[in-house]
Amino acid sequence: MTGSDASPSLSSPPFRLAYVPGVTPSKWVRVWNERLPDVPLTLLALTPAEAFGALREGAADAGLVRLPVDKDDLSAIPLYTETTVVVIPKDHLLAAAEEVSAEDLAEELVLHPLDDTLGWERLPGRAANERPETTADAIELVAAGVGVLAVPQSLARLHHRKDLTYRTLTDVPQSRVALSWPAADEAPDLVEEFIGIVRGRTVNSTRGRRAEAQKGQKQAKDQKGGQKSAKPGRSGKPGAGSRTTGKPAARKSAGAGGSGRGRTGGKPRKRS
Repeated sequence: MTGSDASPSLSSPPFRLAYVPGVTPSKWVRVWNERLPDVPLTLLALTPAEAFGALREGAADAGLVRLPVDKDDLSAIPLYTETTVVVIPKDHLLAAAEEVSAEDLAEELVLHPLDDTLGWERLPGRAANERPETTADAIELVAAGVGVLAVPQSLARLHHRKDLTYRTLTDVPQSRVALSWPAADEAPDLVEEFIGIVRGRTVNSTRGRRAEAQKGQKQAKDQKGGQKSAKPGRSGKPGAGSRTTGKPAARKSAGAGGSGRGRTGGKPRKRS
């Protein structure tokens, strides 16, 4: 069991996230710690079977698992699909190719561990007499020169050895990683927060208790601001509005060639 850098909080219980081998949740944990610093996130590194058991028993709030998921009691949203590769010794003939097809494995002994995540309908190549218990056991057999192994690329990287390599394998099943949680009519608030993080939502667009709280604060602020009396407009001042109601324009006096009457109603000019 590992945890995020956040220390346990007395007021907020931790969000417990299970994850299976090959999945790396570190980037999402970092975003979680930035957005919800008061809610510690606890990571649970489990096998696929253990991860599903933890979700059903309430030992984990959500889990990064591989599909398929039993939808009778678990909800899930797919996140991404992994590339399938074949793990081989570095001196294997197939190591010379950039890409390998299922047909290229026709003469190979293809190992099929009991914890396989690819869900084969028909395994390519020749089947071994016994199935290794785990992927790690199968890797050891490949290193010993006993067969080859098809796995998601993340597992090939997880079990990397200097004497082994891998090549992209085409025309075969692929593993899909999903976020899963106990089935409910609506996802819990913290699960909804994590869904927003893994889907790349921004802080403003993220749904969940934080977004709702921020929305409520904004509405309260807007309502408070709306209660303030508005300042009177310019029309409330004397003389406001059209310029024609302002200071009257000066009248022009009669110039040369005019009638000689500058003003109507004034005193008559004296004649010389």
